[in-house]
Amino acid sequence: MTSMTSTTECPAPPAPTPRKRPLLRRLKALPPWSLIAVGTVTGGLAGGAYGVLTPPAYSATSYVVVVPSAESDPQSALGFAQAYGRVATQLAVLGDAQVWAGVPVKTLRDSVRSATSPDAPMVSLTATSARAGLATDMANAVSRSLIEYAKDTKGATHVELLQLSRAVKPTEPSSAPPALTGLVGAGAGVLLGGLALLVRPRPTAADAARTVAVPGPATAADAQGQP
Repeated sequence: MTSMTSTTECPAPPAPTPRKRPLLRRLKALPPWSLIAVGTVTGGLAGGAYGVLTPPAYSATSYVVVVPSAESDPQSALGFAQAYGRVATQLAVLGDAQVWAGVPVKTLRDSVRSATSPDAPMVSLTATSARAGLATDMANAVSRSLIEYAKDTKGATHVELLQLSRAVKPTEPSSAPPALTGLVGAGAGVLLGGLALLVRPRPTAADAARTVAVPGPATAADAQGQP
């Protein structure tokens, strides 16, 4: 009795697919100017989009001046101006200002900034808001509240605060226009592109050898020296 055996043929292995060019080699092959160009365009577009999508902001500023009494001197008034500049954004002042401005204390704390001068006993109060009228109201409300706060301590400080200039409604936004933000973004893109150019891998001798063209095989006529 003859036994028959069957053999199963194994499928041929798939043909090897060409490997993709490594990312590192691609970066080396890029021309130097491409990184700066990409950074400039990307930064300019991002900066311009930020300027367009960000709502405009308006700023209004009011000024109060510290006036010394007969028992005080101008030098002490200058020192109290520095102190009142720090107190202007505290709860003791903003608690009353929120009533006149019609906004919460948190909004005043986030929107109002005070500044003083080292040469003049003056305090400036700047409010910023997406609405020009609200910025004006907040600046005037904080300055009014600061003046009232100074009246309560006049007996001890021997100085008083007076309104030097009320805030007026701004006619133009204080935020940067889209053209300026786009220019700033493009400048940042140039810097980032230059930095990427500095850290980019340099082509090596092995990379240069790979790019050398290999001559094709000679024809039979060339091999036999025939024309």
